[in-house]
Amino acid sequence: MARNRAYFDYNASAPLITAARDAIVDALALPGNPSSVHMEGRAAKATLQAARRDVAGLVNAKPDHVFFTSGATEAASTLLTPQYLMGRAEMRLSKLYVSASEHPCILAGGRFAAEQIEIIPVDGRGLLNRDRLRELLALHDRNEGLPLVAVQAANNETGVLQPIAEIGALVKQFGGVFVVDAVQAAGRIALDITTSSVDYFILSAHKIGGPKGIGAIIAVSDLIMPKPLIRGGGQEKGHRAGTEALTLIVGFAAAARIARERLEQGGWPVLQRDKIERGIRVIAPNAIIYGSDVERLPNTTFFSLPHAKAETVQIAFDLAGIALSAGSACSSGKVGPSHVLAAMGHGDGTGGIRVSTAPDTDDDDIELFLDALKKIVIRSDRSGTAAADAA
Repeated sequence: MARNRAYFDYNASAPLITAARDAIVDALALPGNPSSVHMEGRAAKATLQAARRDVAGLVNAKPDHVFFTSGATEAASTLLTPQYLMGRAEMRLSKLYVSASEHPCILAGGRFAAEQIEIIPVDGRGLLNRDRLRELLALHDRNEGLPLVAVQAANNETGVLQPIAEIGALVKQFGGVFVVDAVQAAGRIALDITTSSVDYFILSAHKIGGPKGIGAIIAVSDLIMPKPLIRGGGQEKGHRAGTEALTLIVGFAAAARIARERLEQGGWPVLQRDKIERGIRVIAPNAIIYGSDVERLPNTTFFSLPHAKAETVQIAFDLAGIALSAGSACSSGKVGPSHVLAAMGHGDGTGGIRVSTAPDTDDDDIELFLDALKKIVIRSDRSGTAAADAA
């Protein structure tokens, strides 16, 4: 039977992989609370700790430095705070520095007040302006507190990779704390928390084939930690209260384990992206592919068609059997101008179309996408010609 739909929205959410589903089903049979000291509780605790090891392994972290959250948004809200602890001693971080193209959960600033947040520009390729960051950090008044810098490893719309090691070195030069949103990068490129001056990674399970509703803060050490966002119990070493969502956590761990194995076997194939972009350039020579001249995720293409609104193009693709995004899927049903494109200087209001693939996206999927694009471009050209004739 001919295939009539293809899924190209893995940056929004990856389908649950079989290994994660199986792990979740097995965990449902565990009755114990990981905090309980009886046999059932100890079994749950052992399962939790094994899962922690698998998630840590994805970024070469220590298992004891993995703290589970309900997702990346909670992790960001936890880390982006002026109040940190070094052991039991309080530390103050007086200002937050974020790039203009960050995910909304980072741009929101967590527990920082609006006047404590500095937005760092990006260039037309989507890369952070490091000279401006250096200027701001040099002007930072350390008497008021330390600087906190939060940057994406990979942009969720364009897939553009930031030079995390270089940014991290700059942050450390000025005595700052460095948070990296690794949600889109984890499992798609190799990450190592020990080699890039990163203090904290943020991860989300459902971007790598795990379940929705579970994420993690991964720290390079436990010397400095933010004051908890959710307090009340002693779970997660006191960093996040509440009984651990064991079924979701083991699904996360299974997805992390598979993602790590894939990276060790050669990583995410870039051939799919190359074939998609060659096809776009042939079918729509005037299309703009954003960030195409810098390093990007191997699975992400973000493009726009001249004079075509992204939401209209997205609907046309959906009707043609192609699931993809007009920008990022960060709020229910929201489609609007891309703040990422605006930050890059491309904010003409038409928006962009994000195509994000999986390792098993095949040639049939790509052909279905390109056939749909060809029909959309033909209709758009006809509409433009008719409008010009009418004028």
